[in-house]
Amino acid sequence: MKSLPSLKNLFYLVNLYQEQNFNRAAKVCFVSQSTLSSGIQNLEEQLGHQLIERDHKSFMFTAIGEEVVQRARKILTDVDDLVELVKNQGEPMTGDIRLGCIPTIAPFLLSRVIRECQQSYPAMSLLLKEDTTERLLEALGKGELDLLILALPVDTSGYHSMKVGIDPFKMVIHKDLAGNIHQPIDYHALPDESIFLLQSEHCITGHAITACQLGDSAKVNPFAATSLHTLVQMVNSKLGTTFLPQMAIDAGILNDTDLVVMTPPGEAPYRDIGLVWRQTTSRILTFRTLGLMIQKLLTKDTE
Repeated sequence: MKSLPSLKNLFYLVNLYQEQNFNRAAKVCFVSQSTLSSGIQNLEEQLGHQLIERDHKSFMFTAIGEEVVQRARKILTDVDDLVELVKNQGEPMTGDIRLGCIPTIAPFLLSRVIRECQQSYPAMSLLLKEDTTERLLEALGKGELDLLILALPVDTSGYHSMKVGIDPFKMVIHKDLAGNIHQPIDYHALPDESIFLLQSEHCITGHAITACQLGDSAKVNPFAATSLHTLVQMVNSKLGTTFLPQMAIDAGILNDTDLVVMTPPGEAPYRDIGLVWRQTTSRILTFRTLGLMIQKLLTKDTE
C-alpha cells in the first residue's frame, strides 16, 4: 500500500489555513512551530506538490493547497464522525454534542432544551455556541459543530434539516401609542420609519419582513438594532413598533416594559424552527431524537 498522508499533518495544514499564522496555528495544535512546519513539509513531500509558497516574512497557499485544505477538512470531519459512531454504538443519547444556535432563539429556548436533556439523557452533554446563521453553517461544514438550531428557511444545501416547530410573530408597541393603531392593522397607515428591525445579518429580519409582508421599505427605520432586547428598549421609548417572535414574548422579554402585543393582520405570520446537521454524520438517531424532544417543547408553547 502506498504511503498515505497522516491525519496529524492534515490537521496542521487545516489549522494553518484557518489561522494564517504559523505561531497561532502551532498553539491551536498544541505543538511547537517547528513541528507544525515539518509536518506540513512532510505532507508536501508525500503529495508531491507545493501547498504553501514561503518567503522569510510571509506565506500564501497555492491553488492546489487550498483545494487540499477543503478536502482535508472533510476527511477530518468524517474521521470524527467515525470515532463518535464507534464510541456511541448502541447508545445514541450519550457523549458531547456541539450545538450551535442563533441569538434570536438561544436565550429563549436553550435553557429549556438543556434542562430537558439533563433529565432525560444524563449521559449526554450539550456544548453551546451562539452566532449568526452564516457563521454557524460555516462551522458546521468545517466540523467544528455537530448540530444547529436555526430559523428556516435558509439555504441548507448539502445538509439535512428537520423542522421542529413554528414561532409566530407578534407586533409590539408602547401602550400609549396603541390607541393610534386602527384595527385591522394597516402597515401603510403607519408613519414612515416607524418600524424597527434587527441588523441584516440576523435572519429574523428577513423572516419578519417576508412573514409580515412589510413591502413598503419607507416604513422601516434605517437604524437597525443588534439584539431583540435592544429592539424592546427602543420601542418601549415610544420610538415606534417592531415584530417579535412568540418564544421571546413567552420567555418574558416584555417584562417590566409598557409594551402591548398586537396580532399582525392577515394570515398569522411565523418562522419555522429547525435542526440542521451534516448529511455524512453517524449520529442521525441522536439528532432526530433531540428534534422530537424540542418539537414537544415548542408544541407546548402553541397549545
